[in-house]
Amino acid sequence: MGLTRAAAFDDMAAFDTIMTWTEEHLAVRSDALLAWRWTADPKKPVADTNNASDGDLFYAWALSSVAARHKRAELGARAENIARDLAAICIVDHPGGGGDRLFLPGADGFRTEKGVVVNPSYYMPRAMTDLAAATDVDALARLATDGTKMIEGMAKSGLVPDWAEVTAKGWKAPPKRFAANAGYEAIRVPLFAAWSGQAKSPAIARYVAAASRNDPANPATVFDRKTGKPLEHSDAPGYQAVAALVGCASGTPGAAMPLFSNQQPYYPATLHLMALVAQVENYSQCVPV
Repeated sequence: MGLTRAAAFDDMAAFDTIMTWTEEHLAVRSDALLAWRWTADPKKPVADTNNASDGDLFYAWALSSVAARHKRAELGARAENIARDLAAICIVDHPGGGGDRLFLPGADGFRTEKGVVVNPSYYMPRAMTDLAAATDVDALARLATDGTKMIEGMAKSGLVPDWAEVTAKGWKAPPKRFAANAGYEAIRVPLFAAWSGQAKSPAIARYVAAASRNDPANPATVFDRKTGKPLEHSDAPGYQAVAALVGCASGTPGAAMPLFSNQQPYYPATLHLMALVAQVENYSQCVPV
């Protein structure tokens, strides 16, 4: 997602550096998608060539954005190839039929005997619709609609979870190796809904209600999905930024985003930067203090 942030800030030096490294080290699959992980192991830095669909989505979104803004046709072609392979490999039919589609978190490892394991935080409606418009891969726009419907359905019974298994009968808790609480992954669901202009999303309302019961300076990072009870906390300002942004976006008075700090771990720092981009693009009233 670093490429997305470089694109958002129009930092072409950082953009080209990140893209070049990514193409040299992670573009190792036979399709257009990227391997999800690189390590410093000199013998086998890419031990698992499975992709991460959200990473591919954000990578292609950044490429298409810069392609249009700076008239770099080669980036648009690369984005289109990724979009087409994402649609062909990682978008599947709902086990219950009815025409809805699901987003596999990766090409391998997420099909079960009765359905599909999904990660709601991998759905970023804005990225999907923008990329569909830029590449004519209409399946991504349809996926954004289906994903929004799925997430809104999940929010009817509680916070949106990190992971879920979708079967012909609906959705349920995932296999045990996947987290069923609303935690570090699911925090992206209200963030991405806000970034996509969905300020009235039930997923945001659920998150705001749960977060409002906690100290804003030490927000919960993991909740019990059904009760909203906090299970873990962090004082990293990135988590504070997400809570403040989605609260403000949904109309809660008095919310204010903290200024960015680089004295925090990578993940909350990433959330913080994405929240700031969403704020600048959509919510002028939520300016940081």
